[in-house]
Amino acid sequence: MIRHTLFLLLLGIPAICYAFVSPVPQSHRSIASGLVGLNVAAPLEQDTREDEQQLREREEKRQKRKLRKEREKQERNSPVGKLKFKLLKQLKAVAKDYEMLQDGDHIMVCVSGGKDSAVLLVLLMHLQEQLKPIGVDFKLTAVHVDQKQPGYDGEPLVKWFDELGVDYEILEEDTYSVVVDKTSAGKSFCTMCSRLRRGILYSKALELGCNKLVLGHHADDSLETLVLNMLHAGELKAMPARYTSRRGKLAVMRPLITCMEDDIEEYAMLSKFPILPCNLCKNQNGLHRPQVKLLLSTLDSFTPDAKKNWLTSLSNVQPSHLLDQNLRKAVGMDPITGEEEEETEEQNAP
Repeated sequence: MIRHTLFLLLLGIPAICYAFVSPVPQSHRSIASGLVGLNVAAPLEQDTREDEQQLREREEKRQKRKLRKEREKQERNSPVGKLKFKLLKQLKAVAKDYEMLQDGDHIMVCVSGGKDSAVLLVLLMHLQEQLKPIGVDFKLTAVHVDQKQPGYDGEPLVKWFDELGVDYEILEEDTYSVVVDKTSAGKSFCTMCSRLRRGILYSKALELGCNKLVLGHHADDSLETLVLNMLHAGELKAMPARYTSRRGKLAVMRPLITCMEDDIEEYAMLSKFPILPCNLCKNQNGLHRPQVKLLLSTLDSFTPDAKKNWLTSLSNVQPSHLLDQNLRKAVGMDPITGEEEEETEEQNAP
């Protein structure tokens, strides 16, 4: 009896198990398989789209770099391009040596309307575009002073600013009348004119929140100033590349200080920059600066690198071969003998 019962139970176990694991109907199976497909395919398709987008972006950047390099190559080979990159190379070296361009700077570019400041503005805008992608982002604001000179027309300059797309300010100050009234007969208008204009620019720089101010003085300006100071003041003094103003502690800088005027003038002419004539200085006769400019131009008859070497001498001073005893002291030399202090101490040691 017991054996018969066990035999019947063993026969029923497969049926019971089959009931628990009975196959899913075909309709349910197709739905389930569809859901599984959706869950897997959606992330894959999304990843593929993202990869394709990244590839397209990389390719676009590569093409832009390629086009930019081709344009720069073509520009470098043109007469105006050769001058531009020559001036840029010199400006970059000065800017690096004197830490002129740093991230977060707000720089006022003083644009007088002459060739020098026009070239300076364009070169700085070029550097601004170059340096921004590598993390040096600075702001430029061009500022021009309308000094109310007779026959002045600033419209071409304003139009040029708009074409460049640079931020700019036009200030109106009648310094012309003051200069003409206060300058003694036979004296140059330039000294008082530049001082008044500089004061106006300093005030505007502080108002705009600028921490730096750049001027368009070049190598010839520095050498002419050197000669004039030697002749009239008995001082060995030219123009510094950078100094700090007493008012507002502004960094006042001359990025073109190693650039020759001939290169600047030719580049401005080929680029057709708008040049506003100065009706104040050009009406004066007997000015010494034009005479010194003529003197410097004759130096090239001695050697083609005369002015270049003279400029280099301003950064290659030998205090031991000058007569300034205070300078000898400042560099650690004996003011009388010219010996180094360390050498003097060794000789006096017991």
